[in-house]
Amino acid sequence: PPGSASATFDTASATNGPLVQRITASGSLSALVSVDVGAQVSGKVIALHADFNAPVRKGQLVAEIDPTLYRATLNQAEGELAHARAALTLKQQNLARKTALFPVNAVSKFDLDVANAEVAQAEAQLTIRQAVVESARANVDFCRITAPVDGIVISRRVDLGQTVIAAMTTPVLFNIAQDITRMNINASVSEADIGLVNVGQEVEFTVDSYPEDTFRGKVAQVRKAPVTSQNVVTYETMITVDNPDQRLFPGMTADVAILVARRASVTKVPNAALRYTPPEGVALEGSPPARLERTQRLLYVPGTNPGQLRPVIIRPGISDGIETEIVAGLDSGAPVVTATRTLTTRGSGLVPPPPAQTP
Repeated sequence: PPGSASATFDTASATNGPLVQRITASGSLSALVSVDVGAQVSGKVIALHADFNAPVRKGQLVAEIDPTLYRATLNQAEGELAHARAALTLKQQNLARKTALFPVNAVSKFDLDVANAEVAQAEAQLTIRQAVVESARANVDFCRITAPVDGIVISRRVDLGQTVIAAMTTPVLFNIAQDITRMNINASVSEADIGLVNVGQEVEFTVDSYPEDTFRGKVAQVRKAPVTSQNVVTYETMITVDNPDQRLFPGMTADVAILVARRASVTKVPNAALRYTPPEGVALEGSPPARLERTQRLLYVPGTNPGQLRPVIIRPGISDGIETEIVAGLDSGAPVVTATRTLTTRGSGLVPPPPAQTP
């Protein structure tokens, strides 16, 4: 029956002190600006002027593709352009003669109209040939691959003599990071925690390469586009990081802790006290409520008589995963029950306490 057991309990005291709430996530480091350098033409790579970790300047030549075929196409286009110019000159001279002869009825109005049309056609053909030459000259220029930004070569994806094919997609030859003294972390934050994340919050993170060091950054952007993987929804959170000594490399995995709340001095209790439920038969001083509000929690404190417990309704605040802030309902220094140490029922002797509950 209720209240027929005698028990002893493990307790802890509500303390007063600082408390910090953090959200954990993982992500990877990347440069603030990273540019893929591709090729707009197909051909064999005949020269490479940049390699891994090489610093480059905007406009610097980094690779060359064999331009032989493109130069031949340009020469052909220039020849056709010259032919079109000559044809236009001939049509214009013919029009001038017929225009001079028309007033004396040496040519018909029809012949004059034909001459005007032929000049217009020749002018249009000249424009077409000029466009073909510009396209062919551009293809020759595209054989020289230059750096689009100042930066450092992160990766080189082609070798000397390799043939690149620019068809449906642009082949990537290099990846250039504009500046790796400042980097980004693209962290995936769960939908349960994303509401607590705001721009400007402090971030601490570690990487496997330097397990003893803690690096710092700040939340720069919270992207609203959801990312769903195996029915788990996360949101991308961009974190800016200073990397003046360039110890951090692009692609490193970062274990992130986002500081979402800080309290200088609060009343707090161990989380075990909020998880504790007394075993059946323990005497209670007063009955716990049948229903709690959403912002309320129930914990237990030692009763007036030994072996008894008294339920207390509290309003929790932030938590660091070990301790939880008590906003209302409990004073600092008050004892709270965290576990049942021994339990004795009438006629049955000592009974081991129930296993501890998980959160």
